[in-house]
Amino acid sequence: MLKEYRTVTEVVGPLMMVEGVEGVKYEELVEIEIQTGEMRRGRVLEVQGDKALVQLFEGSAGINLKGTKVRFLGRPLELGVSSDMIGRVFDGLGRPIDDGPKIIPEKRLDINGVPMNPVARDYPSEFIQTGVSAIDGLNTLVRGQKLPIFSGSGLPHSELAAQIARQARVLGEGEKFAVVFGAMGITFEEAQFFIDDFTRTGAIDRAVLFINLADDPAIERIATPRMALTCAEYLAYERDMHVLVILTDMTNYAEALRETSAARKEVPGRRGYPGYLYTDLATIYERAGRIKGRPGSITQIPILTMPEDDITHPIPDLTGYITEGQIILSRELYKKGLEPPINVLPSLSRLKDKGIGEGKTREDHADTMNQLFAAYAQGREARELAVILGDAALSDTDKAFAKFAEEFENRYVNQGYNNNRSIIDTLDLGWELLKLLPRTELKRIRDVYLEKYLPLETEGVEK
Repeated sequence: MLKEYRTVTEVVGPLMMVEGVEGVKYEELVEIEIQTGEMRRGRVLEVQGDKALVQLFEGSAGINLKGTKVRFLGRPLELGVSSDMIGRVFDGLGRPIDDGPKIIPEKRLDINGVPMNPVARDYPSEFIQTGVSAIDGLNTLVRGQKLPIFSGSGLPHSELAAQIARQARVLGEGEKFAVVFGAMGITFEEAQFFIDDFTRTGAIDRAVLFINLADDPAIERIATPRMALTCAEYLAYERDMHVLVILTDMTNYAEALRETSAARKEVPGRRGYPGYLYTDLATIYERAGRIKGRPGSITQIPILTMPEDDITHPIPDLTGYITEGQIILSRELYKKGLEPPINVLPSLSRLKDKGIGEGKTREDHADTMNQLFAAYAQGREARELAVILGDAALSDTDKAFAKFAEEFENRYVNQGYNNNRSIIDTLDLGWELLKLLPRTELKRIRDVYLEKYLPLETEGVEK
């Protein structure tokens, strides 16, 4: 029988102080029965002597200090996991919200996970096809990688997230693949968009959705990504699946962390965020990876909206330190009507070289990637020069590069949200665009590949 405490002395925002407690531990789950008989949940944030500070998941509205009973359950917040979770929609605390049957768990797992031994980590080295050329061709996603998308307010990161969730797959026969989608602080309209899109396209059949809405308690927002990752770890390491975890929006998560930190009267760090923001984000991002000797893997795509499009803001800044690159959405390209508006020049996948080449994508991938990137950068410069000096000041080569940059944006980047390109389609399109340039300018591609993929008789420019 659990001991019941009626010694609540203070309630401030989402926090409650309980005195006279015994044997209570950090992160322990708490059951609160308020005077109306309604049950709420919380977790222990801090223990000092016989005082426990409890964080409430459902908020503190309507709590009467005298009529409230508190029970400490002796276990951390857990998620009941099962293979039946695939195809289901849950709230931020792992409760089904899709009118489906209750999940009968095969086991219950602590949502904080178990730290992965660095020695047991396997190096990410296998290609994941997202069907998006700007990612697959130039900033390749590798199995076990953490590759965030940096967006801005009003940019179509939701559409891109849904497209990746719908299209992503690992190449190879019989590979078991699943998507775990964790949404934090999104509007009802956004939540409905994701559910409808997954259902309409059939992607729901291999996906698990955890959705925390903007009007749900901020505390639930802190648990949501951990719920999603706990589910992903079960599918990856116990069901041998390759799992892609998409988390949106990490900015809402960090705001919830700041709100809780302020309620605890902690000394604020940069821009009011707690000083442990880096450590806290790392506990989420570092749960991606592969373990030696196990076939499963977890690949992560966290999405965050940069406040005021500021890439030096603490959230994108710290995320960039922990993760292996970033995909950046551009407001300028969005205004031009590009879908998706991925700005490939500042985007980066630090592991792209490890997941491409013969046997993974195609032998010419690395050379064409470098050439396309360099040519697009040169074409952008030529376009800017034309704006300042006029077209007459450009050489024929500059004009060719400027035309290339325009075609690259319109055909390579601007593929739409419903166009699923295979990596072969993406590589072939790259070669098609390179025909716009003089052959002498293709200095980053080995002659053997030029002869194979761009033979002289088919090239449409003067040699």
